[in-house]
Order: sequence, then C-alpha cells, then structure tokens
Amino acid sequence: MATSERGTAPADGAGGAEQDAGVPLPADCLGPGGPTCTGRGRAGVPLRATLALGVLTVVVGSTALALGSPSRDPLLAAGDTATGSYLATRADGDQAAAAVLAGPYQERPGPPVTARYGGGAAAPLPASRPLQAAPAAPAPAVGALFSPADDGEPFHHCTASVVHAPAGDLVVTAAHCVHDGGFRTRLVFAPGLHDGFAPYGLWVPTQIQVDPRWISDRDPDHDVAFLRVRRAGQAGGRIEDVTGAERIRFDAPAGRPAQLTGYPEEQDTPVSCRHTADAQSPTQLRFDCPGFPNGTSGGPMLTDLDPATGTGSLIGVIGGLEGGGDDLVSYSSRFGKDVAALYRRAIARPGPGAAQPGSRAAASGVRPRAAPRS
Repeated sequence: MATSERGTAPADGAGGAEQDAGVPLPADCLGPGGPTCTGRGRAGVPLRATLALGVLTVVVGSTALALGSPSRDPLLAAGDTATGSYLATRADGDQAAAAVLAGPYQERPGPPVTARYGGGAAAPLPASRPLQAAPAAPAPAVGALFSPADDGEPFHHCTASVVHAPAGDLVVTAAHCVHDGGFRTRLVFAPGLHDGFAPYGLWVPTQIQVDPRWISDRDPDHDVAFLRVRRAGQAGGRIEDVTGAERIRFDAPAGRPAQLTGYPEEQDTPVSCRHTADAQSPTQLRFDCPGFPNGTSGGPMLTDLDPATGTGSLIGVIGGLEGGGDDLVSYSSRFGKDVAALYRRAIARPGPGAAQPGSRAAASGVRPRAAPRS
C-alpha cells in the first residue's frame, strides 16, 4: 500500500490555536468498544461498514432499539451535548475500579518515574524492521482503558496516555472510546499495565470533554477526548507526578518519523511501531504499519521521543477516519485549532454549562459493543 501524500503544515507548535482562547495555552503546548467499541474494523473492512451491518441486523430484527442510546443503557450518560462535557460521579469511578480489581488485575507498585514530560531532547526514530507492530515494553505514561460492565469480567477496550497539563491530571484518548451513544460512566485507566499488574495505580475520570461535533454526527475529524482523572478511591491526585506525561503539540507537520503504540484488547502488554505520520488529508493523519487490532484505539502517536523518559510530543491518537483504520493502516484526527480549543476547555475549571453527575437515564439490557475482528 502506497503511503499518502505528506503534508506541509508549519512546524510551529500551536500554530495560532491560542488566538481563540478562553484559557491560554501553557508554554509546553507550543513546543518543537461482543467487546466494547474500539473503533478498529475487521481486516480490510472499514468500521462504518461493520456498524452499518449491525444496524441493519437490528432493524430487520424489528427490535427498534437505539443502540448505545443513553435513554436505554444504565452505563451511559447524556452529559451536556451542547458543550460535549460530562462530570463523572465518584461512585461510578470507584465501582469501575473495584470491578477491575475483582477480575484478574491487581495493583503492584512499579519503579518510580521522574515527573517530567516529553518533547525535549529527541532520539532518532528509525522505521521498524520489519514494518509491523511488535510487542513493546510498557511505558508509564501509556496504558489500557477499561469500561467494566456488571458481568464481572473486565477487559480493556481502548488505549490512552497521560498528557501534560497545568493540573497534572489529564489523559487523552479517542472520542469513540468514551462516547458511543452517550458518555461511558464507568471508565478506568491503568497506565503502564503489564501482565495483569497496574504498576502506577488505577485512575478514573472526574470530567470528560469531547467536541460537540463528535456527539452530533461522529465527525471523524473530531475523534479526540480529554479526561481529567483522579486516583481511584481518592478525591484527587496528580497522575503526571506518578507516570510522567507526553507533551501535546498542535499543527505538527506531516511526514515526520513517529511511534504509534496501543494495547490490543486481548493482551496486557502494548504493541508499537515506528514509521512516518503522513497526511491522509488536511484533517487526518495516516500511519502505514500493520498489526494494530481492536483495543489500540486512542493509542498515542509520538514524535521527538526523549530517551531519558520514553515520552515525546503527542501529535495524534488512533481514531478518526474509518474509526481508526484496519489491519494495515491507522488514522488520527489532526491536532489543529479545534483540538487545541478542546484541550483548553479540558484544562479549565468546569463551568456552569458542564454536565452534572447523576444524569444517567433508565436501565436497559443494551450495552455498546465493538464490531469484532474476524
């Protein structure tokens, strides 16, 4: 498969995104879901086609159910659709973490991490040989995202990473990992997960932010979400002090060497690949490397890796076009002015328009599930 045309966006970090600010960007931003929906389609089959077949099956079966509708699923909340905001309840988060620990997972302290963020001294990023995602050592700032239900069998459905923010409590993933017909009310992030152990604890959201255009029509150009998190069982905590963080970068030029990482849903260790982040379109990046299956959605696309910390500059997350891609190629929404505005909103204090907790609607047996890869 030929690689796509490389873009010519300016190399400057924020690229003017700070001009529509309600909250100014910190200086560091300027630097050089069967299983839950994961957004990854079957081999060679775009996710849209898979979802369309699923919807057709429901209609033909005359069930007339709105899959994933927050009015029918107890594990989804409507949130504030106008702003794309949701304030998570403490009970939901702690129950979700307890469900993870009731399964085959446990917390076990890992080696301490210096509280630094990436994007500084860069190491060379030679392309992977062979060009195929391969098992990789866990990185403290990258982890698995769980969405445990009531069936007592938690599994991780997506990937997320810690991104630098003033409050030190921010995680980024794909929007489809946290909003699928409604905001997922039970989410747990396990940074550095490996072999059934969560070495840096379990973290749950206090606030979720997505672009309203994702809620209204699942616009693939806005498949990005930011979560402010706290340590499960505690009122707060700075995850960045525990794991370190990636530095977010906006309007990064396409065609640069990058590293893509994600947690397959059936593995407790990540896979990774190094190649170039090319321009699929003005609003999408593509990464041609096979081997990123279900569960890797939301995984970080990094440039400028710091050899001292293993962190780098975050320029995208697996998602966007075709729900993130197929077995051969991965996509990401490009981090431009809209993602910069979403980031600013995420790091600001919750405003009066933020969704209030406890807004979940009545129960039903429907839970969002992923299109299985076969």
